[in-house]
Parts: sequence; C-alpha cells; structure tokens
Amino acid sequence: MYLVTGATGGLGRRVVRSLREQDKPVRAFVQLSSNYTELESRGAEIFIGDLQQERDIEKACQGVEYIISCHGSNESSGSAQELDYRANIDLIEKAKANGVKHFVFTSVLGVDRNYQDAPVFKAKRAVEQALQKSGLTYTILRPSGFASNLLPAAKRFQQSGVYILIGDPRGRTSIISTDDLAQIAAAAPTTEAARNQIFAVGGPEILERGEVPKIFERIFNREPILINPPLMAIDGIRNVLGFVNPELKASLGTFRTLLANDFYTTPAEVEQVESAFNIKMESLESFVRRYLST
Repeated sequence: MYLVTGATGGLGRRVVRSLREQDKPVRAFVQLSSNYTELESRGAEIFIGDLQQERDIEKACQGVEYIISCHGSNESSGSAQELDYRANIDLIEKAKANGVKHFVFTSVLGVDRNYQDAPVFKAKRAVEQALQKSGLTYTILRPSGFASNLLPAAKRFQQSGVYILIGDPRGRTSIISTDDLAQIAAAAPTTEAARNQIFAVGGPEILERGEVPKIFERIFNREPILINPPLMAIDGIRNVLGFVNPELKASLGTFRTLLANDFYTTPAEVEQVESAFNIKMESLESFVRRYLST
C-alpha cells in the first residue's frame, strides 16, 4: 500500500494516477472539503483527514509500505510550520513506528542555500535532515517550479495575450513537467538507484523567466502584452501586510525568494535523473501544448 499525502494537489493527484495506472494499491490522504472524485474513480482508497492532527496521520500510516509526501502549505491550507514541517515530521515518526519500507519526500530546489526569509525552504530543509537521520530508506526530490502552476497563466494569456512577470526577466529556471515529477515520485520506492538519494529535479532546458511568454506566443500564435512590475512591488505589499497579517507576510517571503533567485538544474543533474528513472524529461512547451493547445 502506498500512502500519498496532498493527493488532490497538482502533484499528488498525478502520483495517484501514475500508481493506479500500474494497478498499485493507493491510500489517498485528502481533506473533506477537497474534490477527490477522480481519485475515487481510479480505485484509490480515500482517507479523509487533517495533516495537522497527529492521530489522523497515525491512522493513515497503518498497513502502509510506502509513503509519498506531496503536500505543502499555502495561504488557505496552513502555515509552513504546520504543514511543510510538523506534518512531515509526524509522518516520519509514524512511518518508523509502522515499519514503512520507503519514504519519498518532495522538497524544493535550492533548499540547501540557507534562505532566511523563506519559511517553506527552512521547513523543508529541516524535514530533509530529520528524514536522513531517521533510519528510514528515503528518496528526497528537489523540484524546480511546476509546469502545472503555469497553466492558469497560460489560459489567461490564451484569452487576453497578457503575461505578468514580476521581477527580473533574466532570472533562470528549469520548470519541470508535473507529470514527469509524479512519475519519478511514484517510481522512487521501487527504484534501486533512488535509495537514500537526493535528486535535483528540473526540466531539460535552462530558461530565462522572460522566455516563458515567448513560449506562450509560439503555442497560441499571439503576441504577448508583457506587464513587468519590479520586485519591490512585492516588498511594498509585504510591508503593508506586516501590520495586519504577519503570517501572510512570512509566506510572501518564500514567494519573493522564488522570484529573486535562479532555480535551475544543470545538464548533469538532468542526466542523473533520466538515467536513474529511465525517463526523458519533457520541456515546458511540450507540457503546455499537451494541456492547452487546440
């Protein structure tokens, strides 16, 4: 049995899909308020619970051989401390207690750079260290930006031609196909080359952020209207929020870190992942074309 947390998210539901296509038993950890119809129709066992409740994690881990942690924090689900850190620490502890054979943790590229203003990075780095010391067999995946997160922007571009790019267009990234990442996460527990390994996982191209609207232009045959507010716009919003919502201000620190720095994988890192998992990484353009091209 595979336990997948964050099973209704962009990555988690793709992991469940990949596992069920191989007819592997899956327990999908979901919230009561989430839409889990697709997971149910694919034959996943639905576990309704709250990752901020230790007793729910304990129940979910019973009878499980593999855990794939795909959940993460956002402004509506909970804080980095609660979800990115505490829930994963509880998962690790319950995995040990239940004799779990392999734990796959979805971290983030650049987590080891000591960004002090990014709560998610700090939380995930602490979880990585705890997992490595736990005695569990593990795989840590450090993905760059998810291609699926760009689909709403691509749809808006398709309709209006407008693309909003905050900060320096020259910032570099290796956006990963979320389908590729899901396939890798699903395969990690049974891939010998993934035992007790950390992988930087990104797409096959190093792109400047300003190239993304040009990709959309090719796909939709529409000239982009680029809106490029400076990074200081985020700083201004954070300063205002600091007076009324300190938690949201902190979460925007992670967002600002992602906008202000390069997050890309090297050709050698891409080759390592492709070799270990016998996969050919998909480009951002191919991913968007599959989902939105008409």
